[in-house]
Amino acid sequence: MSVMENLLILAPVGSVLALLFAGYLAYTVIKRYDEGPPEVVFIAEAIREGAKAYLKRQYSGVALFFAVMFVILLVVAWKGYLTFFTPFAFLTGGFFSGLAGFIGMTMATNSSARTAMAAKESLNKALRVAFAGGAVMGLVVVGLGLLDLSIWYYVLDYFYRDLDTATRIQNITSTMLTFGMGASSQALFARVGGGIFTKAADVGADLVGKVEAGIPEDDPRNPAVIADNVGDNVGDVAGMGADLYESYVGSIVATAALAVAAGHGINGVSIPLIMASVGVLASIIGTFFVRSGEEVQQSVLLAALRKGIFTSALIVAVVSYILVRSALGPEAIGVYLSIIAGLIAGVIIGLSTEYFTSGSYRPTKLVADSAVTGHATVIISGVATGMMSTAIPVVVIGAAVIISFFLSGGATNYNAGLYGVGLAAVGMLSTLGITLATDAYGPIADNAGGIAQMSHQDPIVRKRTDALDALGNTTAATGKGFAIGSAALTALALIAAYRDQLEIIAKRENLELLFNFSILDPKVLIGLFVGAMLPFFFSSLTMNAVGRAAQKIVLEVRRQFKEIPGLLEGKARANYANAVSICTRAAQLEMIAPALTAILAPLIVGILLGAESVGGMLTGALVSGFVLAVMMANSGGTWDNAKKLIEEGIHGGKGSEPHKAAVTGDTVGDPFKDTSGPSINILIKLMSMVSIVFASFILHNSLF
Repeated sequence: MSVMENLLILAPVGSVLALLFAGYLAYTVIKRYDEGPPEVVFIAEAIREGAKAYLKRQYSGVALFFAVMFVILLVVAWKGYLTFFTPFAFLTGGFFSGLAGFIGMTMATNSSARTAMAAKESLNKALRVAFAGGAVMGLVVVGLGLLDLSIWYYVLDYFYRDLDTATRIQNITSTMLTFGMGASSQALFARVGGGIFTKAADVGADLVGKVEAGIPEDDPRNPAVIADNVGDNVGDVAGMGADLYESYVGSIVATAALAVAAGHGINGVSIPLIMASVGVLASIIGTFFVRSGEEVQQSVLLAALRKGIFTSALIVAVVSYILVRSALGPEAIGVYLSIIAGLIAGVIIGLSTEYFTSGSYRPTKLVADSAVTGHATVIISGVATGMMSTAIPVVVIGAAVIISFFLSGGATNYNAGLYGVGLAAVGMLSTLGITLATDAYGPIADNAGGIAQMSHQDPIVRKRTDALDALGNTTAATGKGFAIGSAALTALALIAAYRDQLEIIAKRENLELLFNFSILDPKVLIGLFVGAMLPFFFSSLTMNAVGRAAQKIVLEVRRQFKEIPGLLEGKARANYANAVSICTRAAQLEMIAPALTAILAPLIVGILLGAESVGGMLTGALVSGFVLAVMMANSGGTWDNAKKLIEEGIHGGKGSEPHKAAVTGDTVGDPFKDTSGPSINILIKLMSMVSIVFASFILHNSLF
């Protein structure tokens, strides 16, 4: 056994370390910080119960889907298209992804009220509580991801122990690729269902509460206000956690699968797994650097979070050099630089997203200024800003791909270049523990502000939570940009793994493959067109789903304002449970069509047009989906922060005509940034995973 194989033990060690530190943070937040007086506890408990009820119902429906898919995969395996490990790998991928989302959501709902109470004492204390709650989400995702990877690696390594090294690694990685489909499926349900829930509640609450009734955001008189707070947790915490869990394990497994064809053997397989464990330690260290003073400014608070992220990235950069040099020798400096390219790309995409969505910079200020001339100009300027914001991420990802490809030896060995691209994705995601913490922190801060408003806390509390919430909007937008960028690199590695999977199957079964992925092949070209269309079709489904669900909430809020005597005067309590129930039912029903689109599209295209057309479809979806997702996420982010700029006092402040126009922009932007945009990156990865898992079935059953 080589030194690198021995070092693989760091993967399960890293997973345990991440989970233990997450447990420590959770214990510290819950035991050390008070949740507040009874009126605060009542609101926090209502949010917790709503979030748990939603996830219970969602997981019940998803469990039925997984049971059906398990049976289908068993039949396909029995027919000889898959190994019998595949159905069980599929289940574990979905289980751990769902578990990560559930734990993160539970921690978030236990942190919000404590953040509001901490804001009574100091801004720094509130930041620490909210960030610790978010860090639990980040560390649980990487911890459970590494645990899942480690279990399957050692089980498969033992099962295939009698095979030669190359064949053993090939069998291990090709089987491990399949549990990514389970993670992807769970992520899609969590992201789409949670996104529909949260934005239906948010849009309904804003349209009737702020625009029609003229009451403040998070006002307890609004019947949809609890549903809105619940939605922040089930969509932006549980959904985002499941999403990035899938990117994390997908990038590691795809890169490990490419190591064999690249000629790096077991050492190449070891690098992404060991890097992930190094990233865990770096993320833990980085959390201790997140501190701020009492200055309520975006720049100060952003600097506090950046200290943690940059510290973690620096640790990974240094240790990765030692790791790659030990595994592949001093001549593999290009492979190390591929990792650095991914790290830098992640940082640049984050900064670019921040520039286009933060209220501190020119683009969002211009969107706020456009509100002076009405609703239409807000929509036009927000869409234009989102479109403009796609340029930098596209250039950065393109640069990361070409740099990592050629530095890792792509000029002489095509597969070695693809391995470098995969490592760039792993590099970008290596500090996910702390990067996701800054994202999950946002909904906690948002809920803290809502709780402070509903429980009538001192104005200084709301001022501090508003500062944290505004920062949360920026970090959430940055997190979405990071998620989309990492998805682009991961999906590219998965497409390469799909091609390799076809070659492995052909070699094993003595099939003669006469195709390539040339766009001059009509089948590939058709696949490209279909793939480019799918993100738009998918976004239409999810946007309409939010619209239909929001209409139901609008009608419910209007009904309660009309039928409950004294509600608008603050003399009666709203029926929050009805709004939560309406959102839950709508989300469960509306998420079916988008999920089926992602799963069935590769199978239909593959059976009708062949495996090469599937490759074209995946490429088309990646290209159009990446750009569309960035545009939608950043348009939504800039509308949100433009509204907040006006609420801080410019152009007449709250209640003014420019504010109403900005609220319209924010309302349109809600499903852009929290439903459709973030779900697209799962779409492109899930289609890649389905294509890999069913590659043999497509080869044997295509009409071509």
